[in-house]
Amino acid sequence: MRLLLVEDSHRLRSTLVRALARLGYAVDEARDGDEAATRVSVNSYDAIILDLMLPGRSGLELVEEWRRKGDLTPVLMLTALAAVADRVRGLAVGADDYLVKPFAIEELAARLEAVIRRHRGQADSRIRVGDLEVDLAARTVQRGGVRLSLTAREFSLLECLVRHPGRVFSRDQIEARIYGDADSPLSNAVDAAVYSLRRKLSPGGAPPLIHTRRGLGYVLQESP
Repeated sequence: MRLLLVEDSHRLRSTLVRALARLGYAVDEARDGDEAATRVSVNSYDAIILDLMLPGRSGLELVEEWRRKGDLTPVLMLTALAAVADRVRGLAVGADDYLVKPFAIEELAARLEAVIRRHRGQADSRIRVGDLEVDLAARTVQRGGVRLSLTAREFSLLECLVRHPGRVFSRDQIEARIYGDADSPLSNAVDAAVYSLRRKLSPGGAPPLIHTRRGLGYVLQESP
């Protein structure tokens, strides 16, 4: 999944980018409200992690603006302001959740996953396609009861496909979802990632779940 992280503290922003990348997220960065507004105007994100106090436009102003324009991208707001009134104000303008600094990365990841699930109307963190089970919250994968070990990038790719079984994704669409602006993937990076994931999802010669649609892209489903 592709995220936008808006945080003016370079130290915290760098720490969060590294932590989220280890979890398999593609992360774009913005240092202030104006840069965040520009990025949202040209890119599509699965969620936005947004600091409340920013140079230029504040987090509150940004959320209010996005919601007014009909942009419903989930927003997890970060702030050092712990007062109930501040949290209520953030939620009132359209933020989906609110996390007070300092916080644990594990809590950030759990809340992030929860707001994305709610946005997509998915109550359970587990998605099943045939005998494949993916737990998006625990970030675990099983097929036929066998636990599979995936890299962060492979899990990100699987998450993209398994959230929309039966939907064909082009190479460009996959690249946009699993690589951030700071990444520079090789021309065959998506094909190589799909090949590796497809192999891992077929332990013991199980039938493949990822299929190629020639000239179109890739799709995850039980039958070709």
